[in-house]
Amino acid sequence: MWTASFWKDAVERAIKTAAQAVVLGLGLGEGLDAFSVDYKLALGFAVGGAMLSLLTSVASAGVGNKGTASVVV
Repeated sequence: MWTASFWKDAVERAIKTAAQAVVLGLGLGEGLDAFSVDYKLALGFAVGGAMLSLLTSVASAGVGNKGTASVVV
């Protein structure tokens, strides 16, 4: 968990999860109308998703391949 490659993996996963959470948040409305998007809500989804992803990576640090954020061996 204390390696640069672990944090690189963890941050990459967090960014991907944040993007997925924003898409989820945008889909909650009546379509993907950029003018009616609640950007504060979308940002909240992004931050929440990224935090959950980072916590998952830290929690699974000793489970999978040593030095990575992956649970898969």
